[in-house]
Amino acid sequence: MKKTVGIEGITFILTLTLIFVSVNLAAQPRALYMPEDIQVFNDYIDYIESWSSDSKEQILEKTAAFFIGRPYVAHTLDSSDVEVLTVNLREFDCFTFVETVIALTLTVMTDDPDFNTFTDKLQSIRYRSNEISGYQSRLHYTTDWIFENNKNGILKNISGEIGGVKDDKVINFMSEHRTSYSQLKSDDNVFNEIIKVENHINNRDGFYYLPKDKIAINESLIPHMSVVGFTTSLEGLDVTHVGFAFRNDGELKFIHASSVINEVIIDELTLSDYCISRNSCTGIIIAKVL
Repeated sequence: MKKTVGIEGITFILTLTLIFVSVNLAAQPRALYMPEDIQVFNDYIDYIESWSSDSKEQILEKTAAFFIGRPYVAHTLDSSDVEVLTVNLREFDCFTFVETVIALTLTVMTDDPDFNTFTDKLQSIRYRSNEISGYQSRLHYTTDWIFENNKNGILKNISGEIGGVKDDKVINFMSEHRTSYSQLKSDDNVFNEIIKVENHINNRDGFYYLPKDKIAINESLIPHMSVVGFTTSLEGLDVTHVGFAFRNDGELKFIHASSVINEVIIDELTLSDYCISRNSCTGIIIAKVL
């Protein structure tokens, strides 16, 4: 005898289907964050309200200052096996600090400064073409990150305009140090995609940077709260550290998540002195936040 499914049976099947879909959606969240991150965001929105109508530079400065004293923690974006937008407002490495400050500033300057707007801004800054499609879609190299955000109208690379010179070194640090990256060790597909990314970077014929011996004489041309990338002599690598240029009491310093002090600080050294004090530092890339 042919058995038919009644209304109750159809409802049961539909319910199971919805549960199945919900579980799968929950297994791959749009963004990964803690309840504490929501609280920090809300505290920040309350804090920044007094300056929300000020200039972009002022909002950037006050946003960066909000996080002074927050701990430095490395590799905060690599806690998940699946590439997902990771939001962490409790602790930073140098790069996530810069991305977070810019994303929050852009959020405050919108008509709808809520947490979803913030995560949208963060994703657009962190991922190529605003799409999360695996580890290789994240903008790992600083020059690539600046290039993409320059193209998208978020940053303007002014390094060549302020006395910068061209460096045409080959960028291949990640592929040459495969075993240092857990996502590349055993995944040939991701490894090959990273090589493609490096090839695209190298096809741009280098990048401009301001040599370390020219920083002091050109510091008046470096905008307050512009992004600073410290270029390096290390083979295959473009930049080893990032922060924001910070004018303080007539000196050009910088604010950053420091791996030496282990927290977000306004450095006691000027931009020039910091770079000169590090043998591997060749100079700086400067990108203005638009």
